[in-house]
Parts: sequence; structure tokens; C-alpha cells
Amino acid sequence: MTTVFEKTPMLTDTVLHYCPGCTHGVIHRLVAEVLEELNVGERTVGIAPVGCSVMAYNYFNCDFVQAAHGRAPAVATGVKRANPDSVVFTYQGDGDLAAIGTAETVHAAARGENITAIFVNNTIYGMTGGQMAPTTMPGQITQTSPYGRDIKAAGYPIRVCEMLATLDGTAYCERVAVDCVKNVRAAKKAIKKAFEMQLAGKGFTLVEVLSTCPTNWGLNPVESLGWLREKMMPYYPLGVYKE
Repeated sequence: MTTVFEKTPMLTDTVLHYCPGCTHGVIHRLVAEVLEELNVGERTVGIAPVGCSVMAYNYFNCDFVQAAHGRAPAVATGVKRANPDSVVFTYQGDGDLAAIGTAETVHAAARGENITAIFVNNTIYGMTGGQMAPTTMPGQITQTSPYGRDIKAAGYPIRVCEMLATLDGTAYCERVAVDCVKNVRAAKKAIKKAFEMQLAGKGFTLVEVLSTCPTNWGLNPVESLGWLREKMMPYYPLGVYKE
């Protein structure tokens, strides 16, 4: 029998710990498939964050370093500068990258560090129970904004792609989603482009992936995909913000 589809060898056989309906698993696969297709697995170093994907090192068949909360871009900078021929990527959620790690992210981009950031945006703190995140949208209900995010008290959300696109050191940033087959394919294309630009020495690259969090949104997996399309995409438009 002819095999038409199989799991990429860049993923381990470890069972994912994520909640049902969470799209971290989809994003993991896309990154792993790109690393396989580019044939760079043996020289790739991933940087695991603090957050839902804190145990990302269990799922990828490449070297990994665990970073303190928010410090993944700084750790990635050190790894890349010490081993310029390595392929280095961070895998971070919105709390890790856009809250405690904002300075590390902005300055890595400003310096044009030749690393790739995979930024998973689900507009909420997932691992710690559903608190308001820097990306939580106006009016969005969370554990710490039970009446909806009040911009007068909490300010506005951070649009990471739009912010980083203003920096000279950013070579490429694109926002994608994984809510349907068409968008999953587009997300993989963007991730591959980011790694290709790193291989070409172009500078800092980031792919922001709009992702679901059914547990903390209080929705089932199917409803979560609909909520992502109806609520998140209008506020966080998909597209290339710098190339």
C-alpha cells in the first residue's frame, strides 16, 4: 500500500499535553515539517518559553534550550551568535513574548538578530488560568477582566506584527491563522519563508499565528474556531506586515 501521508520525523512520539481543540499541535507540526523540508533539523536549536508550550522540547526532534519567562529572544541571540551556522527559533505565546518578554523581543528585532520567532497569539494567558494578556481585545472577558477589557483602565492590546514592522532590523513579519485548511497552508508557507530568510542571513523574522484556547475562552473546539474568525481576525488582520 502506498503511503500518502505520515508524521514528520522532526516530531517525537510524545503525546501532546495540550487541551482538546488547542491549535498548538497544528503549529508544532507546521514548524517541524518546514525544518524537515529545509533539511536543517540536525543544526536547529529551538528555544522553549514559559507558558502552555513550556514543554515544547518534548515534541521536536531537534536540540532545545529552556528559557526563563520572556527571555527566549535573548537566549536565542546567544545561541545564534555562538553558533552562527545553527538555525535558531523561539516558540512563544502572547504572555511570554508580548508581556514579560516585550523588551527582549523588541530589541532582538531592532538589532536585526538572525533568528526566527514563532509567536502564538490566543489573546489570553492559557497556562495560568485565563487571565487578561497584552493581546486581550477590548471588551474580551477573562478571569481578570470579568466585565470585558476596559481600555480606560487596562489600555489597548499590543499588535505585535504592526509594532515590529516599524523596526529596521525586522526582515520579515507576517500574521497567519490555523482555523481552516486554506489558512493552515498559508501559515506553513509563512513559517517556511521566515526560516528561509534566516538561512539567507536577512535578520529578524517573526510569524504571528492566531490560535485557539477553548478551555479559557469557555468554548468547545468548533466554537473556538468560529470565535477566532469572527472576533480575532477583524482586530488582528492577517497578512504580511514587512518583507
